[in-house]
Amino acid sequence: MDKGELFGLGGRAARLLAAAALVFAAAVFSAAVWTVPVPAWAEEPPLGGVEVSADGEAARLEGCDFAIEGFYRAQTGSNREIDGTYYGYTYSMDGPGLLTVVNTPACAVVHVPQDCVDAFDLNLEDERLQAQLKALLSPLDKGMAKGAASLERQEVWHFTSRQEFEVADARFLFAQELKEGRYYTVVAAVNGGDAKATVAPGAMDTCRLVPAEEAVVAEAGSPLQQLGTFLAELDYSPLWVTLRTCGVAIVLVFFLGLAAAYFMLRVSKRAQDIFDTIFTIPMVLPPTVCGFLLLMLLGRNTAFGRFFIDIGFPLAFSWQATVIAAVVVAFPLMYRSARGAFESLDPNMLDAARTLGWSNGRIFMKLMLPLAWSSIASGTVLAFARALGEFGCTLFLAGNQLGSTRTIPIAIYFEWMNGNQAATWFWTIVLIVFSFLVILFINIWSRHTTKYRRRETMKRGRAATGKRGGGGRADGGAVAKEGPGPRAMDEAFAVDSILEGGAR
Repeated sequence: MDKGELFGLGGRAARLLAAAALVFAAAVFSAAVWTVPVPAWAEEPPLGGVEVSADGEAARLEGCDFAIEGFYRAQTGSNREIDGTYYGYTYSMDGPGLLTVVNTPACAVVHVPQDCVDAFDLNLEDERLQAQLKALLSPLDKGMAKGAASLERQEVWHFTSRQEFEVADARFLFAQELKEGRYYTVVAAVNGGDAKATVAPGAMDTCRLVPAEEAVVAEAGSPLQQLGTFLAELDYSPLWVTLRTCGVAIVLVFFLGLAAAYFMLRVSKRAQDIFDTIFTIPMVLPPTVCGFLLLMLLGRNTAFGRFFIDIGFPLAFSWQATVIAAVVVAFPLMYRSARGAFESLDPNMLDAARTLGWSNGRIFMKLMLPLAWSSIASGTVLAFARALGEFGCTLFLAGNQLGSTRTIPIAIYFEWMNGNQAATWFWTIVLIVFSFLVILFINIWSRHTTKYRRRETMKRGRAATGKRGGGGRADGGAVAKEGPGPRAMDEAFAVDSILEGGAR
């Protein structure tokens, strides 16, 4: 490959990589802009305009004396006993004195603490006041609903300042100190049964009422400011965990795949069928099945898993588990690529090398590996891509520990489940760009390898033809002494050329 062609290939690759980088930057920018929290408005604000904070935690209403700060939505509560006593369906609170809303399929119950009623001189029977509270609460609740049922769709509302409120089959108890220093909101069934089954309570919202002029309602900045804030606050640990995991895994997969492929060439056909099934089955099984089987083998409740825990090297729910999961799912790709490349080699070449006194190790390093390198490299890149995108097996065996086992695919899933669309888009785009670069590398490498092989084959063919053409007597009158036929001479010259190249 001459320098001009090399630099031409490098220039094209550089332009393609630059284009990929631009696409990535534009996509991240768009994702950050589109998914930054935007003021959520009620469908028909009853009074004036609702100003919602960019962080979704505060709201202010035009013409209203009070505002909301510190809004928080608890998606679920607990239906378990507390210190051996079942009170009902409970939600943990930060403390007393908070405005609380419990949403159920039948109605929403709003509890305004008596201190707030007195401080702002509120009349909870006033329809205008109720409309103001609905207008403030609904957009904040919708912004944190993450696709679940929100207050915006609720038609039946109840407002109370009493700590105990009963409606239909449900009894609501607000700011209950069920443990020392621990406050809860409780939803109980009037008949004493299972509150979760009878009432089916949904989310609980809590917030503080503050004077409107004192409320801090954060404003959204420009798109570039929003992008800068997003990138500055993003947790990048999934990227480092993924790269470290894939880097270690691909080294193990590379050597294990080559060893397994070489081993398959030296066993009987019947043994090949058995071992090939074992080596390939992780590619067929769903990743969750692989993760379950590995957990049953390496878990903390197994003798094997406890042994590694005792020596300070736990295999399950640790960073080592992410490597093991990546190796298991990526190994078949490397193994199949290497085996196919080795089996495509001409066995006559290998036999010729042995007749020249080459050892098996030298044949592997100097002959088999160089000739099969293009397929091996492609298999390595594909195995890296497979390890990069591994989700099910890793989640089963390693779990979701931030900074330790949370890889990019796991981060995508949990960020989406937590309603963080900006982070979900960011990590999705990162994986798309990685996949694009992997495919681009394979295509460039394959095209380069094909051209190189074609050129080398033509050179060897011309060299072999030139050597044969020089035979015969010097006077040109007599017939040359009988020797090997043209085909045998072609094979001999080809083997000599390859072996000489390998020796160099």
